[in-house]
Amino acid sequence: MLQVKEIDVYYGAIHALKKLSLEVEQGSIVTLIGANGAGKTTTLKSISGLLRPKTGSIVFKGTDINKVAPEKIVGLGISQVPEGRRVFSTMTVMENLEMGAYLRRDKKGMADDMENVFTRFPRLKERRKQLAGTLSGGEQQMLAIGRALMARPQLMLMDEPSMGLAPLLVKEIFSIVKDINERGTTILLVEQNANMALSIADKAYVIETGEIVLQGNAQELMNSPEVKKAYLGG
Repeated sequence: MLQVKEIDVYYGAIHALKKLSLEVEQGSIVTLIGANGAGKTTTLKSISGLLRPKTGSIVFKGTDINKVAPEKIVGLGISQVPEGRRVFSTMTVMENLEMGAYLRRDKKGMADDMENVFTRFPRLKERRKQLAGTLSGGEQQMLAIGRALMARPQLMLMDEPSMGLAPLLVKEIFSIVKDINERGTTILLVEQNANMALSIADKAYVIETGEIVLQGNAQELMNSPEVKKAYLGG
């Protein structure tokens, strides 16, 4: 579904991603794990069009999207759950969800999807008229996921969904990620909680200083001594 081929991304003079390549197969969960500052978020921003690689290509369902505007990339079927939630804090829960569907014109489908989000996240339904900035961290994370789902994505990019959440909520968020995938959405997951990410992923990539240093089946990587030592506290 997605092929990132040898992209080089710079922040000014800083070479952030170096000939980075990865693939995401339709229907799978692929996780990208690595330390802070390794280039995980930069990779997602490059896929969603917020950063432009200097070289290389990003191909989504056969189309090179390297020079496509971010809002057009959403229209093609890629939506992102950004790091740190990034909900619109002065807007209500409902308004945030409507923003996720801003490209859509199918009112009936939007209403159905809104109902699906509320079924999945009953707390959001209870708080639908509440300002998003007044929600707890976990509720804001659910809202960020719900907002991305409102675009009806084929591929969802998720950036650190468990960040800053209590352990019980982390479990809940990961079971939601798995459920979204089982219902047909392909997921590329960036996550510092390597244990949880590898436990639900099909395939995994390990990134260090802008380069992929390991890749393979998520279960195999989970049992790899290198990964255990560096990321799983083994």
